[in-house]
Amino acid sequence: MFRVVTNLDDLIKVFIVRGIVFIEEQGVSYKIERDEYDYSATHILGEENGEPFAAGRIRTHGEYAKLERIAIRESYRGKNLGNKLTEFMISTAKERGFKKFKVHAQASLTDFYRKHGFEIISDIFKEAGIDHYVMIRNDSDK
Repeated sequence: MFRVVTNLDDLIKVFIVRGIVFIEEQGVSYKIERDEYDYSATHILGEENGEPFAAGRIRTHGEYAKLERIAIRESYRGKNLGNKLTEFMISTAKERGFKKFKVHAQASLTDFYRKHGFEIISDIFKEAGIDHYVMIRNDSDK
């Protein structure tokens, strides 16, 4: 269902999901949605029966694994897939040695990330015209 992207075909599927969710649904411009970090990030794809439905990327941000561009296509929402994707991304980062995690959470999703152990550490700010908070999770003591 979820996997780390290792080939161009899967990367294209990731970009398609992100295009649908961020560009079409949320009105984020293509110039902001795609960036230079896409070339060095670890990308995650969610796919079911050959149909891509979820995407995310993990980027090194100091001692943190930063979870970014997390997207679930609308027709797949409400099926616990966002929780599964987030846990898969955290697990993937842990396998790579990370114990601290960061996300720029859309303001409407802070409760979702709190359920995954994240805490707000910033004031509200705009990213791509959408209200966000910086949230972190620290598993170093666990």
